[in-house]
Amino acid sequence: MFKIRTMNAISERGIDTLAKRGCEVGPEIENPDAMLIRSADLHEMVFNPELLAIARAGAGYNNIPIDECAEAGIVVFNSPGANAEAVKEQEMMELIMASRDVLGAIDYVRSIADKGEEIPLLVEKGKSAFCGPELLGKTLGVIGLGAIGALVANIALEFGMTVYGYDPFMSVDAAWKLSREVKHAENLDEIFLHSDYISINVPYTESTHHMLNAEAFAKMKVGVRIVNESRAEVVDDIAITEALDTGKVAKYVTDFPNETILKAPNVIALPHIGAATPESEERCAEMAASELLDYLENGNVHNSVNLPDASLSRMGVCRLCVFHRNVPRMLTKILDFISDRNINVEHMINKPRGEYAYTIIDLGKKIGPKTAEAIRAMPDILRVRVIYTD
Repeated sequence: MFKIRTMNAISERGIDTLAKRGCEVGPEIENPDAMLIRSADLHEMVFNPELLAIARAGAGYNNIPIDECAEAGIVVFNSPGANAEAVKEQEMMELIMASRDVLGAIDYVRSIADKGEEIPLLVEKGKSAFCGPELLGKTLGVIGLGAIGALVANIALEFGMTVYGYDPFMSVDAAWKLSREVKHAENLDEIFLHSDYISINVPYTESTHHMLNAEAFAKMKVGVRIVNESRAEVVDDIAITEALDTGKVAKYVTDFPNETILKAPNVIALPHIGAATPESEERCAEMAASELLDYLENGNVHNSVNLPDASLSRMGVCRLCVFHRNVPRMLTKILDFISDRNINVEHMINKPRGEYAYTIIDLGKKIGPKTAEAIRAMPDILRVRVIYTD
């Protein structure tokens, strides 16, 4: 039975997925085999040696020390795409709010609630202050064409927009989901040059830090409207404040408010609710729980953000799972070690990811703790697991 520690409020659908497989699940679990979390900040947490995996019920993972986890052989999963529908809906709302002063109009109408018979006249007299452009015929630049970005690009076409998309790391699956009518931008400058609206849908990493900075704003059209459902740090707060002051950026809608942005003009800030729907939370929790189960029970890795993905159907009587550095002859050393003990390899896979690699080997003979520990003692080995066939 695996022990799973939860942090934050996790949907019952995710917890039930684990409990039905006999897992012990709860926030008070000590020395867990895995963790299922949402936004809990783990950067200062000391992980117990038994911890094998952390699953994030959501797409973002900047609350998890993924490099530290990789060095310890702790797999970090996220749940990409599970919240895509919810965020897509909010982004389309934000594009409209960036165009038409819906909030100002609502406040204005409330302000004349006590004017009695004058209300219809005041409505007609005051409405021009809240008008804005249509999306129809405008150009949207979508930065990041993952699960969310692809949905936003496709639905924007239905609104009659011309859509440019930029994503140098777009997966094959994402490409299949993207409409052929979306124009491929070769670089960010092409997005900046053409776009009346820009939608940001990239993960926050070192390479995306301040992706939208003063230099980027200088290349954009005057009056561009920007929607940020990525992370606050993808946009340089000082630079966009200056762009809002000058009118280079007409409106900035963000789901990530902070002190600087809340003081800037023409900002609509929401309290990080893009994925906060009951349906999205259920899908994210269920997906994260399923990823944990497949790894704990079978050693398969899907949607890892720090170590290689690898999946293999079960064969043999024993499965050896090894995370190691991606260095020459590492696989040969492991296989030679197994062969020297007269153990047959029934099935195997090896997948690299940058400086790391993951090897799954199904064996025709069971191996014991001493054999696993001998492999673990080899240079450049990060973690060894042995999973026996029931």
